[in-house]
Amino acid sequence: MITKLHAPGAASRWLAPLLSAWLVACGQRASTDAPGTSSASSASSIVNAVPSASAPSEDAGAASGADAAAPDASAAALVAPGAGEGKDFADELAMLFRVAACGNDGPIPEGLDAAVVKAHCDEVLTKIESYKKRYVSVAAPFLKELQPKGLPETVVYPFGGGDLVTALTTYGFAKEVTTISLELAGDPRRIRKMSKNALTRSLRQLRVELSELIFLDFSNSDTLKKTQRGDIPGELGLFLVGMVVHGFEPVGLRYFHLQPDGAVHYLSQAEIDEAESKIATHKKDSWTPPDFSEAFANVEITFRTKGAPAGEPLRVHRHIAENLGNGRLSKDPSLLRHLEKKGRVTAMTKAASYLLWKDAFSQIRDYLLGHMDFMISDSTGIPPALSLGAGFAVETYGTFKGSFVLADTTQNIAFIRYWKKQPQRPMPFTYGYTDSNRADHLMVTRKADAAAPPTPPTPAPAASP
Repeated sequence: MITKLHAPGAASRWLAPLLSAWLVACGQRASTDAPGTSSASSASSIVNAVPSASAPSEDAGAASGADAAAPDASAAALVAPGAGEGKDFADELAMLFRVAACGNDGPIPEGLDAAVVKAHCDEVLTKIESYKKRYVSVAAPFLKELQPKGLPETVVYPFGGGDLVTALTTYGFAKEVTTISLELAGDPRRIRKMSKNALTRSLRQLRVELSELIFLDFSNSDTLKKTQRGDIPGELGLFLVGMVVHGFEPVGLRYFHLQPDGAVHYLSQAEIDEAESKIATHKKDSWTPPDFSEAFANVEITFRTKGAPAGEPLRVHRHIAENLGNGRLSKDPSLLRHLEKKGRVTAMTKAASYLLWKDAFSQIRDYLLGHMDFMISDSTGIPPALSLGAGFAVETYGTFKGSFVLADTTQNIAFIRYWKKQPQRPMPFTYGYTDSNRADHLMVTRKADAAAPPTPPTPAPAASP
């Protein structure tokens, strides 16, 4: 008997219908010569201590069963010549990891209310442990069974919002993860001076964002919009909680922009200062305008297994804020040039509002078809007819009777027919959207000449939290 897991609990069964009526586009919704070169002293400051407010501002290891390793040397091509180190916000990163993500039990930074932080962490750590037991422990081994050996260790996740946690659940071997969505990363510096009321309000909002992601297995658009304002950057908070879930700790935090050829240019302190008065613009007209500088749009976080020695090679997560519609990518192709520099990639998406079904998003879809070796998605992934035509095979899991929210009728019919032609394969947890009948489902898109994945064994029921 298959035990269904819903990230975590059955709440998604009754919450999803309520959300579906107003859910809209979920998210439009990669370093010095090697990305993992932050100093050991910066790493130590995050692992062992939290700086005071007056300080100068200069287990996927276990859960995923993959040892950390340096990104491929070809990653150097991603970086603009002479880009320099860029400003490293390691001190602010340490504070956010302690206060927002509850990543360690170090001292509370000076000036922040310890009782507010404790209450927040008591709730967050309970949610994290429940999520690990009821979702990650089931989903991670199931998804790993679907993956052939030797996949590219570079993962691209379009429409990824703040969802590093699912990227690490899906591909525990990843050494570099790039998420792309409409949401900008946010300014990390405000954590230094927050009143009790501001801290309470900001941490409460982060818990709302986190609960949605781990209970519904996606963040709805209205919630993602709210990450663009406030004293604690919601996107960064979600990324850091994802690291806590998977047994990682962050090391360095830098911001960057993309050059016309797609190379990364890290922002120096002088460049950040120069941009201070230029408030960032939103990437879509209906999105909440940010309340921070344009310097804080794109972020790189280096990280490694918690407790690892200082010399362990670092993994890299980059988040790029961009509208993935054809209009924007035609006007500024730097993102596509950047992605092309990565070479072969492993891809994923989920809860992407069926945007990859639309010809208005054909450029990012064509990039994926031309550069990915493997992709895991819900039904918001690439339509099977297009994947088959590009030399891929597509296997389905679970049941699909129609789109979760209103989407193209022709594609809906094609998806329903494709699922009917496939063998019935188990799907014991929610991955992104359910279908219109609240049934769980999944697509695996792989090169046609690669071996078909085995059907994973039925997972044992997860322990209750």
